[in-house]
Amino acid sequence: MTPTARILVTGGAGFIGSHVSRALLASGRQVTVLDNLSMGRREAVPEGARFVHGDIRDRAAVSDALTDIDSVIHLAAQVTIRGSFDRFYEDLDTNLMGTANIVRSIDPARVRWFTLASSMAVYADCPAPMPIAEDYTTQPLSPYGVGKLAAEQVCRQMLATAGVPLTVLRFFNTFGPGQSYTPYVGVITIFVTRLLRNEAPVIFGDGEQQRDFVHVGDITDGVLGSLGRATGTFNLGSGRSTSLNALSRLLCDRLQAGAQPAHEPARDGELRYSVADVAAARRAFGYAPSRTLETNLDDVINDVKARPSK
Repeated sequence: MTPTARILVTGGAGFIGSHVSRALLASGRQVTVLDNLSMGRREAVPEGARFVHGDIRDRAAVSDALTDIDSVIHLAAQVTIRGSFDRFYEDLDTNLMGTANIVRSIDPARVRWFTLASSMAVYADCPAPMPIAEDYTTQPLSPYGVGKLAAEQVCRQMLATAGVPLTVLRFFNTFGPGQSYTPYVGVITIFVTRLLRNEAPVIFGDGEQQRDFVHVGDITDGVLGSLGRATGTFNLGSGRSTSLNALSRLLCDRLQAGAQPAHEPARDGELRYSVADVAAARRAFGYAPSRTLETNLDDVINDVKARPSK
């Protein structure tokens, strides 16, 4: 058995976690999912995975989930930038202290690898829509980014002391099927949902802010590709930039020709330009994102259409 054969996926009932769990099972690994189902769905946990219903801040639940585990992929988090201002305590409690609880609970004699999902929100704003590398200034604009950066630092220090290899993966704006609709997270899912309801998409600010939209399939490939192979910190994105105005036009043309977005004032905490330089991940473990907005938007559209109307 490989050293990464029995894997705990925290947040494995969620959007990215359920995709990662399915891919791990398909690769022949044994998978345990720990999720409190606050955003995840029990039916998203793939058949064949052991499921532990619990919170990452609960030491008993974490201890149960770590039984016979040799690797951890830590994806569970409160994922909202704007919402982290209103709920900064809960956000930090989950994303920082929840991570610390997992780190203190692992047995370094058993756990051979730790993968931490971080975020582009750890970076300072960029003055232009150019790809930024992992050594770009880390100066978060939101409590969410602060918590993610602190979680990275805790993992680096404590896992190095324990002798457990660590991979930190900074995800950029991930899209694809299976993302739950909320007003705060996942602009593509939000825009698609509103257009299918005959509502205008809402853009905060002038819409010329640039984002790196990366398909969940490419994120999953990066998570599995790095597992057991590359320690360090790596961006996972597409390496391409798209403005929110361009995204809105693309979706309006597909779903509601002639529709126009509504604009509201810009919100605190959101980066103006956020585009990934993925050269380090390419060199370290062959990361090669291949999906694009133009060819994979139907993944999201069909997924949203298939959901029960509310």
